[in-house]
Amino acid sequence: MEQEGLTRKDLEPLIGTRTRVAEVLNRKRNLSIDMIRRLHDRLGISAEILIRPSRRTERTTSARG
Repeated sequence: MEQEGLTRKDLEPLIGTRTRVAEVLNRKRNLSIDMIRRLHDRLGISAEILIRPSRRTERTTSARG
């Protein structure tokens, strides 16, 4: 977001409501396949990067193992 000068409001058409954008950015909600496709198509973000688990998810998963 910072590199492209995007605001949370700019992400609403790609992710959904203001609440949903906040949840995604705060890592309380994962990106859906449709969100990933829109971010990839419209912003050129690599889908591979978007599907990668967050660091928080990786820690939670490894703690369970």
